Amino acid sequence: MDFLAKIVEHKKNEVEAGKKIISESSLRDQALNTKRRPFMQRFMKPGPFGVNIIAEIKRASPSKGLLCPNLNPAKYAAYYEKGGAAALSVLTDSTFFKANLDDLIIARKASTLPVLRKDFIISSYQVYETAAMGADAALLIVRILSLKQLKDYIALCDELKLDALVEVNSEQDLETASDAGARLIGINNRNLSSFDTDIETAMRLSSLLNEDQIAVAASGITNRKDIEKNLSFGVFNFLIGESLVKADDPANFLKSLMTPAKNE
Repeated sequence: MDFLAKIVEHKKNEVEAGKKIISESSLRDQALNTKRRPFMQRFMKPGPFGVNIIAEIKRASPSKGLLCPNLNPAKYAAYYEKGGAAALSVLTDSTFFKANLDDLIIARKASTLPVLRKDFIISSYQVYETAAMGADAALLIVRILSLKQLKDYIALCDELKLDALVEVNSEQDLETASDAGARLIGINNRNLSSFDTDIETAMRLSSLLNEDQIAVAASGITNRKDIEKNLSFGVFNFLIGESLVKADDPANFLKSLMTPAKNE
């Protein structure tokens, strides 16, 4: 089964349903009047421990099922900030990731960190929606967008003062992202069509980035050794979700991911 195709088809219906509740022009008005926190600038250079982590609030996934069914977004936002996260990522898809639509709003109010909206954006309507809900950055997935859409949505993000994290999984994806002018590149180790994960993906593709592009490794990062492997390839930004929401002590686990072992 192609998970991504199924999700995208559902998103089309979701967008059309949303337009009947609130118009795109109304969302645009809200979006233009929402303040932002700087997101991308936090990832231009290594943090205090040489690592920057986008910590994700994630209840479930299509491949793993429920991860943290009773997740409290305010508590996790506080845990992550205490643990030293550079930013938050919040899933907002309710059908496949079991998110509540207000998870992002709640998490952002409970923290001073900038917040990435993690969803499957296929329409300008969703870009406006992302800005209107108070997100500071939007995820744009190359695999589900044409080059023209990607260019248009990056330009729209710029207009709304949203940063764009542009997700790739292959050399072809990266070429499209570069052609669209993407700067913050999320290299997903997980193939969203099959949900197979290969932690070598980010390390391989990071060497192909332009000088003005910034790499963020995502998916499959579960321990300090995974971090160290990526660091050896010059990757110092990470988006981590599953291992954090499943941790007994998310704040301390986050600190352990950032802190070098004593024998390093």
